[in-house]
Amino acid sequence: MPVYKLNINGKIRSVDVAADTPLLWVLRDHLQLPGTKFGCGIGQCGACTIHYDGVAVRSCVMPVSSVRDAKITTIEGLSENGDHPVQLAWDEVDVAQCGYCQAGQIMTAAALLKKTPKPTLEQVENAMHGNICRCGAYHRIREAVLEAAKKTKP
Repeated sequence: MPVYKLNINGKIRSVDVAADTPLLWVLRDHLQLPGTKFGCGIGQCGACTIHYDGVAVRSCVMPVSSVRDAKITTIEGLSENGDHPVQLAWDEVDVAQCGYCQAGQIMTAAALLKKTPKPTLEQVENAMHGNICRCGAYHRIREAVLEAAKKTKP
């Protein structure tokens, strides 16, 4: 098996895994970064969302061999102290119910705000559309993203 050198949360990490191993399992099982969640395994629910060079992507359908020199950010690397504007807004609005989908939701929202610091409600809805919340906290999720946008520097 090849050894892959990955830039995860600003640190170079080496893993010895099969080329087709999904990045999700590399993160969770080999690098002990359990914040990225397994949801559906087919890239449909968004629980496994990470940033790939700043873009929100599904790690469950990304083979480790495709990562190359990209900078990967997980929920653990979004903010050292949990004080990213999206994380603060999530707490302020009290978004989480069961919490399982929240890391993926937060990563998607953070990528949106990096690209579009002051999104419209429609832009928030479009960006967050692919993330599923079984608890149905969609209204609070939208509210938190818009609240975070107020705190995000353009």
